[in-house]
Amino acid sequence: MDMGNQHPSIKQLQEIQKDVKEFEPQVAAFSGLSGDRAYKKLERALTKQLFEIDSVDTEGRGDVQQARKRVAQEIERLLRELEQNANHPQRLELESIFKEAQVLVEHEIAGFYKGGNCVTEEFDEGIQDIIFRLTQVKTGGKPSLRKARYRTLTKVCAVQEIIDNCAKQQPSLPLSTDAHPSVAKINAVMCEVNKAKGTLIAVLMGVNSNETCRHLSCVLTGLIADLDALDVCGRPEIRNYRKEVVEEINKLQRYLDLDEEADSTYAYDLAQNRSILKIEEIRKKMKEIHSSFLKGERAADLYLKFKTELQGLIAQLDEVSPGKNPCIREARRRAVIEVQTLITYLDLKEALVRRQVFVQQGEAEPPSHRAVWDILETLSQILQEVLSFDGNRTDKNYMRLEELLTKQLLALDAIDPEGDARSKAARKQAVKLAQNILYYLDMKTDEWEY
Repeated sequence: MDMGNQHPSIKQLQEIQKDVKEFEPQVAAFSGLSGDRAYKKLERALTKQLFEIDSVDTEGRGDVQQARKRVAQEIERLLRELEQNANHPQRLELESIFKEAQVLVEHEIAGFYKGGNCVTEEFDEGIQDIIFRLTQVKTGGKPSLRKARYRTLTKVCAVQEIIDNCAKQQPSLPLSTDAHPSVAKINAVMCEVNKAKGTLIAVLMGVNSNETCRHLSCVLTGLIADLDALDVCGRPEIRNYRKEVVEEINKLQRYLDLDEEADSTYAYDLAQNRSILKIEEIRKKMKEIHSSFLKGERAADLYLKFKTELQGLIAQLDEVSPGKNPCIREARRRAVIEVQTLITYLDLKEALVRRQVFVQQGEAEPPSHRAVWDILETLSQILQEVLSFDGNRTDKNYMRLEELLTKQLLALDAIDPEGDARSKAARKQAVKLAQNILYYLDMKTDEWEY
């Protein structure tokens, strides 16, 4: 269409639509809450565009009215999406877990303000539980939720890391102030650094509204400047002490960049993460081994070959670096369980083959021991189905498998070893196997994603 012949109102609406398009990626990736400054800023900007549309004079023209209606609908859609992102159930779940972390941190940071570094066992366990629960929050692939989960996890993990480092990696000095006049200044800076750790933790967790990352960065930079200005007179032990304190400050400064890093798509879109791609590649190889085993005409002759390959996959998973991301760590943990479960299946099939030879030789055994092996045979068949299962918890097949496993546990519970130690040990192992299969089935169907 010739732009020069367009009605002025149409041109005006096109300019508004162009401005609105620029807000679309911001809305799609918005990971905050409705009370956040960024939310209100976006909401105001979009509402302003609605007012701009209302001021467009249609002059009774149908084409202008339709164009105005389309642009207004687009803005209203973005406003709805923004509200949905901020109030999504999983987003609110993330915030609820984060508030629990804030309560834990508030109880713990008082010691840091005084220059201490002692943490309680309850805090350590509490933080571990919070990190695990955050990794389990479903995002459904939604960018705003992925970003919110990543941002929340990085903050909590950073706090855990700062506190762990305080407990494990204190500088090997301070020196005595009698060694050199500069030592007293370095000691004073180190005290300020310890206090800054408490401030940093409070800022990351949002429990100190009187401090900002920018101001804390200036404080830390000032401390480095103070250290650089010291004359250590060629004393290597004092120079090393100063170097250690500078390294402590640099570590803290890196944590101040977390928010900027969380705005980068590569940080929270783990589908393109190198470690995740490696894990997926290993999982694919595991499935190929499983398929080859099922197709093998003489699979019993290939147990050692397949198990060796699977052990190699576990070694490869051990080499995958999760970095500081607990989601990658969780993905690796799940992949290890998948491979180990297939190894368990091969071990069980191999044991059942040896068992057949034992039975054919007519060796005597207690009835309770034979009963356990009968259940192990059934568990082998169930595990084969579980390994191939690719549904969810609403599937009838899932319910059937869960019921079958529960029945095997009840059957094992009903077996009386009659004092036979071997039967007792076999029953205990079979119970553990059934429970592990049940856990694996639940893990496969809990809809977890990166």
